[in-house]
Amino acid sequence: MTRHAPSRRALLLGLSLAPLAAPALAAPPKRMTAYKTPWCGCCGGWIAHMRQAGFTTTITVLPSLQSVRSSRGMPDALASCHTGLIDGYLVEGHVPAPDVIRLLTERPAAVGVAVPGMPLGSPGMETPQGRKEPYDTLLVLRSGATRVFARHNPP
Repeated sequence: MTRHAPSRRALLLGLSLAPLAAPALAAPPKRMTAYKTPWCGCCGGWIAHMRQAGFTTTITVLPSLQSVRSSRGMPDALASCHTGLIDGYLVEGHVPAPDVIRLLTERPAAVGVAVPGMPLGSPGMETPQGRKEPYDTLLVLRSGATRVFARHNPP
């Protein structure tokens, strides 16, 4: 018995089903809401960084971000002057876009990611002299515990 090449009908059926598999290969969503306080100057730099990385960003200005963070489980100890919300995750502080993309790709069971403080050289905290401090992006687990997700500007 000879093996036959796939029939034209089988080939066309396979091609017609291919779009159904496409969502599994789709890029992570890049629509984000950025919450910021009215007096924040560095938030605009971080939002510009996220937009340059392809994120569509809606900005919501609030006098306090505490309710945004607490309602979704972000510990107050990690608070910043801006918080992003993207596809169910919080992005707290000056988190680099590649870390957010990794978060959306890996989809860990977590509240989100955070960069505590305002480290020089992080997105939105660039200096004219190019000074950069080492800092970590933390993965914030649902328990409130953290672990290092990414390291930046090693000494």
